Amino acid sequence: MKIIAITTPKVIDEDASIITSLLDRGIDIIHLRKPDSDISKCRNLLAKLTVEQRSKIIIHNYPELYFEFSLKGIHINRNVTTLPKEYSGLKTRSCHTFDEIVKYKNDYDYLFLSPIFDSISKIGYKSGFGKEELQKASKEGIIDKKVIALGGVTFDKILYLKSLNFGGVAMIGAIYNIDILNDLKDIDSYR
Repeated sequence: MKIIAITTPKVIDEDASIITSLLDRGIDIIHLRKPDSDISKCRNLLAKLTVEQRSKIIIHNYPELYFEFSLKGIHINRNVTTLPKEYSGLKTRSCHTFDEIVKYKNDYDYLFLSPIFDSISKIGYKSGFGKEELQKASKEGIIDKKVIALGGVTFDKILYLKSLNFGGVAMIGAIYNIDILNDLKDIDSYR
């Protein structure tokens, strides 16, 4: 099961050390999602990371940085609706309904489905799916290894999500609400 971290929306001084710590502890992929920061701040952040660290980063909003820093992939969203012609990296996308999952699954390496639970990082952003809906989608094969659970995901919910056949989990609030350097245990113990 993939365990993915999504960054907070604004570049902060500690970002490079947080990303390093997350990758050192076994996070598989980092989604660099910085809509509240311009491309130059994102470029400066990426320049602080090693080549190996950058190879585990999916970029949001600034696809040109994929080529500049040899990143892992590009995330499609409302700001980036198409991929460059010469692109060959990982392709990801966010979805908010099962219909979107069915529509896009064959065109992407993985899809986020959200919000699975009430959001931790976005106040008032409530779960979009009931337990029965998730179980039904799992039984029908809509939820599978290409679908990543996002929204209110915490480490204690990973086994439940695995039982629903999600291919992984993505976290923002659960990651940034803990002391990364002290409280985050070995990621493999949660798989």
